[in-house]
Amino acid sequence: MSSPLTYIDLFAGAGGMSEGFIKAGFQPIAHIEMNEEACQTMRTRAVYHYLKSSGNLDKYYRYIKGEIKQQELYEGIPVEILDSVINIEINDDTITGIFKRINKQGKEIDLIIGGPPCQAYSLLGRHHENIENDPRNKLYIQYGRFLKAFKPKAFVFENVPGLLSANKGQHFKNLKAYFRKIGYEVYHDTLDASDYGVIQARKRIIIVGWKKDNDFGFPEFTKIAKLFTVNDAFQDLPKLEPGGGEKKMEYSLNKNEYLNRFELRNGVDFVTQHISRPHNPRDLEIYKTAIEKWNEGEERLKYPDLPTHLKTHKNESSFLDRYKVVNGKGLAHTVVAHIAKDGHYYIHPDIKQCRSISVREAARLQSFPDDFYFEGSRSAAFKQIGNAVPPLMANAIAKKMNELLCKRNEK
Repeated sequence: MSSPLTYIDLFAGAGGMSEGFIKAGFQPIAHIEMNEEACQTMRTRAVYHYLKSSGNLDKYYRYIKGEIKQQELYEGIPVEILDSVINIEINDDTITGIFKRINKQGKEIDLIIGGPPCQAYSLLGRHHENIENDPRNKLYIQYGRFLKAFKPKAFVFENVPGLLSANKGQHFKNLKAYFRKIGYEVYHDTLDASDYGVIQARKRIIIVGWKKDNDFGFPEFTKIAKLFTVNDAFQDLPKLEPGGGEKKMEYSLNKNEYLNRFELRNGVDFVTQHISRPHNPRDLEIYKTAIEKWNEGEERLKYPDLPTHLKTHKNESSFLDRYKVVNGKGLAHTVVAHIAKDGHYYIHPDIKQCRSISVREAARLQSFPDDFYFEGSRSAAFKQIGNAVPPLMANAIAKKMNELLCKRNEK
């Protein structure tokens, strides 16, 4: 039996992309991420995968239930598992040290995955007047330095669609020219996460690079019919009041076809982090109005339409849709990191609950399985979820890359 293909995950976030690649049979050698809470989440997940492979998941379940502390969870875990998560910013000063840590493992690297922070390319980011001098715009060069150091057979680079138009398209031209210069044929396409089982309209640019001696072009990833809705994703979760929920709760219903088919309820008989924000009376009145408008006629609440006593500022010309209900009968709109700031853009469609969505509901919209545990505060968890690559989309990419890389090895 051949060894699994190996990879490094750059700018890894909480590990959403990595989750999809592990499920497709890849072996992670290193995850590099600058956010400490996201790294804590990835270490916990790395322990999950180790305990799963050794038949000791009960220990992990006890941890996410709150029955044991993290120190006890980590007891007996090989150092290389915990050290595979490298909590550091990738820059000129740190990159050589990162290379040394990875080289200590003595493993050949088959693939590099990941995408640099995308805020500079997003529609919101483009309001930043000094965008062309934003150092995040050149992080692809750091990515390329990993390609030069480890010479993987291929890479997968993920980012927002705004990458294509940044600096009138010149930035993307520079990126492609740079990757080609260092020995990779480069292809790209825009994928929608909803084509791969994710209950969310989320478009992302996927760039695939191949070593020039084994060029497979842009892979054809297998799409899945859109048969399910947000209500399917939320159906079995206990109903919550604003500020409600607990660290561990029982499901209110058996799993449905969506949850079973895509393995979101993957063996656990309890749900964690189904916790919602508290809301003040003013916001609750606005939420109620927004839910009624949406559920009765699929009409979005616009800020100028609010009664005077509910308005807090005079700006009625921008961000008019700052209160947005998630479409229960269809796909959710894109989940972004701003969900960590407030829940106004992610209001639950059930008027009886009248609140913004919980941490677990946001995780389900991003297709994280229910046994995926986010470390840190509630806000930190929301931020990690909003920044993540949906694991189901990542898995569709990973399965095809595995197939093509194995085909390459057979030559």
